[in-house]
Amino acid sequence: MKAVMFDQVASEADGYGVLALRDVPMPSPGPGEVLVRLACAAINPGDFLFISELYPDPKKPSYPQIAGTHGAGYVAERGEGVTIAPGTLVHVNHDGAWAEYAVVPAEWLTALPPAYPLEKAAQFINQVTAWDLLDRTRLKEGQWLVLNGGNSSVSIMLTQFARQRGIRTVSLVRKQQQDLRALGATEVLELGPGMLDRLDAITGPGAGGGGLHAVIDCIGGKLLSDLVRRLALGGRAIIYGGYDGARFELHNFDLLMRGATIETYIYRYFFTPPGPADRSLLQQIVQATEGPDFVIPIGGRHRLDDFRAAIDATLTDPARGKRFLTFGDRDGAAMG
Repeated sequence: MKAVMFDQVASEADGYGVLALRDVPMPSPGPGEVLVRLACAAINPGDFLFISELYPDPKKPSYPQIAGTHGAGYVAERGEGVTIAPGTLVHVNHDGAWAEYAVVPAEWLTALPPAYPLEKAAQFINQVTAWDLLDRTRLKEGQWLVLNGGNSSVSIMLTQFARQRGIRTVSLVRKQQQDLRALGATEVLELGPGMLDRLDAITGPGAGGGGLHAVIDCIGGKLLSDLVRRLALGGRAIIYGGYDGARFELHNFDLLMRGATIETYIYRYFFTPPGPADRSLLQQIVQATEGPDFVIPIGGRHRLDDFRAAIDATLTDPARGKRFLTFGDRDGAAMG
């Protein structure tokens, strides 16, 4: 089978040039494991963290390592003690997803309905992340939420979940690449002079909703400082990424005098897999996202042997939509 592999740590500075497409032996599942025939794999920011050895143990690569940390495919074989049926569509939350086949412990698979769209299945981590982030804000209908990095896949999902709950959103973007208002954003603001004044006019106490109640941020830097200082009494800032290399700075009173909090979010199934108690939640997320009215922008589909172009496009123009690696008979034509 073919797989994208690497033998040493990589970085964005070299364009992750250590990655290479290789022929490797077909794996076989052992007890408690499943052989998955991959159909689609998302290229996520976490994939680059994994390749760069920035994940903590036990999520560090073991060389030689197959790349990719999330994908979707079908159960091809199952080891002893596994009950999931062959042919089941599953989300793969495990390393080794950039390959035609992967052996995965059964507990790290999430079974999905047969008709669930493959691109949504391949990045199901993002649906769960967006759902969790919005829950953590504890926002009520009519309150304001700012999404810093509004073109990101998670922010676009957050926008749609917020619309379902009647929460008003302001998406902050460098440039409007997607029609975020059509997806449910109340306001979209491009970064630049006067942007914060415009934000104040939209979310300030006199604008209805009682001010800015929450910020969800994957960027960081000075803008995060400015946003935290605008939080209303009891407001929350939740951090789940850090694209800006600069630090953010705050004084104690920026938080203390308004009872504001800063939290971090790590994917709930990063260290431990879903358990029986999670089935109801996962089913709720599936039902909220499986229909055509829940949109995920697709920047392009690339066959596995075209992985280099997919990575380059992701690094140079991530706001165009997520890139996917496809396997087998899936259409490899670029979109968007």
